[in-house]
Amino acid sequence: MLLTAGGGLAGWATDLMASFGAPGAGIIVALENVFPPIPSEVILPLAGFAAGRGEFSVLSAIAWTTGGSVVGAIALYLVGMLAPEHRVRQALSRIPMVHLEDVRRAEAWFDRHGRWAVFLGRMVPGIRSLVSLPAGARRMRWWEFGLLTALGSLIWNTVFVYGGYALGTRWYLVERYSGVFQVVVLVLLVALVAFMLVKRYRRHRERVRVMNAPTEVIERPGR
Repeated sequence: MLLTAGGGLAGWATDLMASFGAPGAGIIVALENVFPPIPSEVILPLAGFAAGRGEFSVLSAIAWTTGGSVVGAIALYLVGMLAPEHRVRQALSRIPMVHLEDVRRAEAWFDRHGRWAVFLGRMVPGIRSLVSLPAGARRMRWWEFGLLTALGSLIWNTVFVYGGYALGTRWYLVERYSGVFQVVVLVLLVALVAFMLVKRYRRHRERVRVMNAPTEVIERPGR
């Protein structure tokens, strides 16, 4: 796979964006969500580079790629909701560069973190596409899934599109730092979970304190 415009995946993506503009970037990202071997870490900076060349605006690139993310995620959500899990796993195991372990990781991620898995999972490679499947299988509310997917995708897409826009002809360097962004997301997730646990523990202690507090008897003064 070549990571420079003119050949391989990047060449195909460049041609599609040249033909359809920002909607072409949205189409590619939608396909990336359904077909995980297409890396968003390549497509999004390339869309930013195309915006820098004046083919379309940065805002339209972000809007269309985020829309594509939501469309692709909803497609997998429906697959997870309607198809038996063993059939889904069999189908995914035939896709190049997709392993059943990735599917199990996404399922475990969703089971541990629920709605936060959908939001933050959009910013974790290997999880971002596949987390839609357990969300559908567990019948997560569709509007909540769509909203959290849109918000998480908006953050991820904005970072990478603007990265490609800022780097210009060196847009491909953005991919090298995707791991750093992933680590930041995971640190934020750990901090968020710790905060929620501490808050829950404090509420529990407060309830116990109130229940164990001695009942005060108020005597009315005699007339």
